[in-house]
Amino acid sequence: MTRILIVEDDIDIRGLLARGLEAEGFEVGTAACVDEALKAAHDPAPGAVLLDINLPDGSGHDVCRSLREGGFPGAILFLSARDEIRDRAEGLALGADDYIIKPFEFDELVARLRTHLMRREQAEAPRSRITAGKLMLDLETRQASCGEASARLTPREADLLAMLMESTGKPVSRADIFDRLWASQGGLSLNVVDVYIGYLRSKMADFVRYGGPGLVTVRGKGFMLELRGPDFRQ
Repeated sequence: MTRILIVEDDIDIRGLLARGLEAEGFEVGTAACVDEALKAAHDPAPGAVLLDINLPDGSGHDVCRSLREGGFPGAILFLSARDEIRDRAEGLALGADDYIIKPFEFDELVARLRTHLMRREQAEAPRSRITAGKLMLDLETRQASCGEASARLTPREADLLAMLMESTGKPVSRADIFDRLWASQGGLSLNVVDVYIGYLRSKMADFVRYGGPGLVTVRGKGFMLELRGPDFRQ
């Protein structure tokens, strides 16, 4: 059972979150200030921390910074009424995985929490290479190769290609790609998916000569790696 630490000084909000998460099958710990949070985050370490910014003895930023500097491996999600872009940017820069603005829908919070927990679990998995037909992606070096052709990818390009390779032969929607790779950043639109699909197509162009899969657009459904046929279609 995954343990979630709630750091929130408002007793009503803290109680509602705790009861809701317990109903969702999580083990829950709580803290009302910075000092309590830092102690609770190490005995034992939770899978995720839900962190308010305004705390009576300091800031949630202090908690986030301290946890990341100490090597905390779990997910950190800020829950705050501060809705300025600079507030979100500061929280993410400190190492938070997400920044959720109050008030929020509990179902959305749980969905985003589960997504970040899943990503952390996948990141800890020992898998280092994945394949799709003749295409191989080294997840550590972010090197994609097919036959004698290869391309070095950026971290986000590698994440996108890995997602498509995991669903080879099945279309993945723009919305699903966006939710997994960009939703937590804020301020971006679905168009970012098309931009990165374009980047991948360009870097994978030479793979076609060696029978690599085609990166195709499936009208109305999204994008897909297609093993049948060597051509790259728009």
